[in-house]
Amino acid sequence: MGKHDNRNSMKMKRRKAQVKKKARLKRHSKERKAAAGRGVKKAAGAKKTAKAAPPPAPPPSAPAAD
Repeated sequence: MGKHDNRNSMKMKRRKAQVKKKARLKRHSKERKAAAGRGVKKAAGAKKTAKAAPPPAPPPSAPAAD
């Protein structure tokens, strides 16, 4: 379907509407996937920070052994 097709019969209006609808659905789908990806990454980052807290506790016992 040409972007600059200016025919206005009912058939062409339906066709153009279908093209616009598919483009809109595709765009929204990409936006949802991108938003979901960002949310997952944040959750993973939060878990890493929680796991990072316990390891600093053992090093103080290591100098005492020296």
